[in-house]
Amino acid sequence: MVRESSPVHISEVLSDVVSHLRGKKPNLSSFSSTFSSAQRPRRQLLTLSEYSDEDELFARVLRTIARLDMAGKDHLYLHALDMYRRNCKLRAIMNCTRSVGMFLQFLKDRRQTQIEAVTRADLEAFVEHEQDRGLKPLSVRTYLERVYTFLHFLIEEEVVSPEIVRRRIRLRLPQQLPRAMEPDDVTELLSVIGKRRDRSMVLVLLRTGMRIGELLETRVSDINLKEHTITIWQGMKNRRGRVVYFSGDALCALRAWLRRRDAAKPVLFYGQGRNSLTYQGARVMFKKYLSKARLSHKGYTLHCLRHTYASELLNAGMRLECLQQLLGHDNIEITRRYARLTDKTRKEEYFRAMAKIEKGEIHGSYRLDSELQTILKEKELLSSYRKELSI
Repeated sequence: MVRESSPVHISEVLSDVVSHLRGKKPNLSSFSSTFSSAQRPRRQLLTLSEYSDEDELFARVLRTIARLDMAGKDHLYLHALDMYRRNCKLRAIMNCTRSVGMFLQFLKDRRQTQIEAVTRADLEAFVEHEQDRGLKPLSVRTYLERVYTFLHFLIEEEVVSPEIVRRRIRLRLPQQLPRAMEPDDVTELLSVIGKRRDRSMVLVLLRTGMRIGELLETRVSDINLKEHTITIWQGMKNRRGRVVYFSGDALCALRAWLRRRDAAKPVLFYGQGRNSLTYQGARVMFKKYLSKARLSHKGYTLHCLRHTYASELLNAGMRLECLQQLLGHDNIEITRRYARLTDKTRKEEYFRAMAKIEKGEIHGSYRLDSELQTILKEKELLSSYRKELSI
């Protein structure tokens, strides 16, 4: 049984802690680092070189937690105190606070308001979210391990069930970004989606490259059917808006859904009896159709639709800089990782280019020698003769 957690008054605990820190009251006026939704936390909350006293620095870490506005911050506060009392290194406390703070912010963005309700699915979604940001696999695994440390503390405090850590998420190193779906698999997936809302969601993700979180926040007023555009007012990663475009098949699906949906709902996609669809609900929906299309064994995720979008546009000849803008990446190196050319595309490009070289169609001094030209000419004549025989 999991008991209900009682609220902790952080201000009272903070005053008690500060009064016991060697009688020193830390100067907190210059400290303003927070885990706000509008800005990613700094690499380090503080640096040890800035302050001479570790107790004062720890008090500042506590102050950071006290300023958070998210579910679970009270437990994070007590977890930091527990690590301090167990003589954990201050650097470890700071790093753990930062990582868990990012996890709690992720839950808040997904409208998870109770830390007691956290599940393994939330951890999986957090891992996908961090991978989507382009973090190295080792960094993702480190963040996850710190979150698990926090969860073990919650288990000891009987806040969450031990079930959440029994099947730990294992990340392989090196780990690649989710792969693109095969064209035949995309066709098979779409063929089994009959529900208007779900078909519209999948096609919009596939044709716009939007992150699932961005799509779930999209309102009807953000869509311009005439211009085939969706305005993303605030991106999930860099917090800057952008405009994405969708194709004809996505337009047809959107129109079908807009005719059927509840006009009183402000968001484009909503759940049953809810004002918006949750991330978990979208994942369950996608897995259901993967199973129906007999594609569950391939390990596709919702993020694979974004990766498919990027790969297909790059393979079709779109410039990397243009794709970067559509995906909303600050760093073009992330775009390169998202949109790798497939082996099939490289093979096709090679033989297409080599055919031009062999025929002497390239500019420059290089030309085929006479013997090779004769062979190619005979090959063309033979091909023409075979076509005449087939007629």
